[in-house]
Amino acid sequence: MSSVSQLSLRRDPVRLLLSRGLWRSVWYLLAYLAVGWFLFAVAGCAAVTGAALSVTLAGLPVLVAAAATVRWCADVERGRLRPMVTESVTGYYRQVTGSGIVAQVRTRWRDPATWRDIAYLVGMFVPLVVLDCTVLALWAVFLAGITLPVWYWAPWQTVHGVRYHGYDLGYHPNGPHGPGAWGLYVDTLPKALLVAAACLILFLLFNYVLVATARLHAAIASSLLRAGDDPLREAKEVLDRPGPLAIRG
Repeated sequence: MSSVSQLSLRRDPVRLLLSRGLWRSVWYLLAYLAVGWFLFAVAGCAAVTGAALSVTLAGLPVLVAAAATVRWCADVERGRLRPMVTESVTGYYRQVTGSGIVAQVRTRWRDPATWRDIAYLVGMFVPLVVLDCTVLALWAVFLAGITLPVWYWAPWQTVHGVRYHGYDLGYHPNGPHGPGAWGLYVDTLPKALLVAAACLILFLLFNYVLVATARLHAAIASSLLRAGDDPLREAKEVLDRPGPLAIRG
């Protein structure tokens, strides 16, 4: 089994911030929000189209192409996993036995590796994209909060003909000092610095959550896209080893 090696949590917050693991995690999650949609659409359409046409003989070539498309999508995700794991994630697919299009369809769609690819690309897409979006959104909010002293004065609202400048962290329907309000209305530099300091602390701590999320995502992808071991792997390793009569230079 491969393990996520690049994303270590054994660092203090400042070292974690400056580590490559954090920014590799950010890129991995961000890229999934773009690439994941594409692979979900391609793999999902291929599987659905193949299933819809499988009732006819004309649909058999489509089933073969659909399986190849799903495998290509899985290979794209395996490529994205390379910087995240200690060992390359490669899937074992059954070799087609027999001749003809029917043999290809039977082998490819009875292969557990194909269904594990679909489970990740299609079945896990919604929960993973929701998780990644939520974590990245909170991380970005804390990051933006650190810069609040630079732009807190820019937002404004008009209440009863009076214009108030400041960033509303709460609900102030009658202005920053009116009744029925809750939260903090950041309209001075000291308030902005206070909020920025709090966001800095939360940002440094939330980096651990982001890295842990990337580790979880990579672990799920690795476990599904690995698609089992080659049943002949041990035999192949024995055959590849030098025998007792091998010539030694």
